[in-house]
Amino acid sequence: MTKTSKTLLALFAALSLIAAACGSDGDSAADTNDAADAASESNDSSDADSGGDTDSESDGDADADADSDAGSEGGGSVGFILPDSASSARWEAFDRPLIEAACADAGITCIIQNAEGDKDNMSTIADQMIADGIGVLAIVNLDSESGAAIQEKAEAAGVLNIDYDRLTLGGAADVYVSFDNVAVGTAQGEGLIECFGGDTEGRQIIQLHGSPTDNNATLFREGYQAAIADAGFVTVGEEAVPDWDNAQAGVIFEQLLTAANGEIDGVLVANDGLSLASQAVLADNGLVLPTTGQDATVDGLRAILQGNQCMTVYKPVVEEANGAVAAAVALLNGDDLPANATIDNGNEEIPYVQAQVQSIFIDDVHIPIDDGFVTKEAVCEGIEDLCAENGID
Repeated sequence: MTKTSKTLLALFAALSLIAAACGSDGDSAADTNDAADAASESNDSSDADSGGDTDSESDGDADADADSDAGSEGGGSVGFILPDSASSARWEAFDRPLIEAACADAGITCIIQNAEGDKDNMSTIADQMIADGIGVLAIVNLDSESGAAIQEKAEAAGVLNIDYDRLTLGGAADVYVSFDNVAVGTAQGEGLIECFGGDTEGRQIIQLHGSPTDNNATLFREGYQAAIADAGFVTVGEEAVPDWDNAQAGVIFEQLLTAANGEIDGVLVANDGLSLASQAVLADNGLVLPTTGQDATVDGLRAILQGNQCMTVYKPVVEEANGAVAAAVALLNGDDLPANATIDNGNEEIPYVQAQVQSIFIDDVHIPIDDGFVTKEAVCEGIEDLCAENGID
């Protein structure tokens, strides 16, 4: 059966499933902060011994939740494989506990592991999950080639596939759950223009792109380069950072800055981690310039308050996690998928559960805090005066 988007009626029914499965009181994002800290601490201690090959299971109350019974009949548990814990703080601090919470609310068993940036490790984890009888496999691929190979094995074993956050080109996903990644890049490009107050003609910038093997990085780049196309910026250097490696980003940015004789006005950067790496190099050279970011991480938000970063893009991970779990429930039960768009994965158009994003400047830092995405304590520690000055109290 061809994977296509459903009718509006089916979409309404599937969105009702999200509300039922993931809760309707709007508190899930706020309630996960403590869980995020606990999960992150637990992962740090256990992954040091196991190389990130740590199971985390969320078991629902089978007697009290009809979805649990239906899910079991539909093919068992759901396996989630996160990509790493180094490129971004989000995977362990946010995605893991939010997925756990959504699985518990939906009454399904979810096994969450982290590949720690190793393609072979991700493949081994997937093989074990498939052997253990999961009904759905959700991966954040490390690259499309290795991701597609994993999905092909899962499909051959009768396991349904979810692309979580990153689209697997040429893969066999039954649904893609992610943010509008071109919109993320558009927000970054428009954000940089706003950082200069619109005075962008002739401004020299460096562009620091995300990993060349990550399709999301390609989409971010598409968005921000289109957004700045007519702004008059002069790009004096640009390079992609393999595997989103922050340490390597610092080396690459220093080389680009040196090649430009230090004569730049700003940096268009693909995420907070790479942005912080570039800020460190700028500081070593006595420079403080507008930089962009993504993920609304604690360190990124602190850098905005301290004047070292101009903006970031807030992606409410709770929406993505809830959407992925709702999609998993639908796949397990043979129900309509909660898709609101479609996307071409290189093989065919597949359903796309698309979440929206928001630009965060200094006046907006309170938003992810108010949402419970990050805590005031973490963001404001040691810079309480800056928080107070910017309405965070």
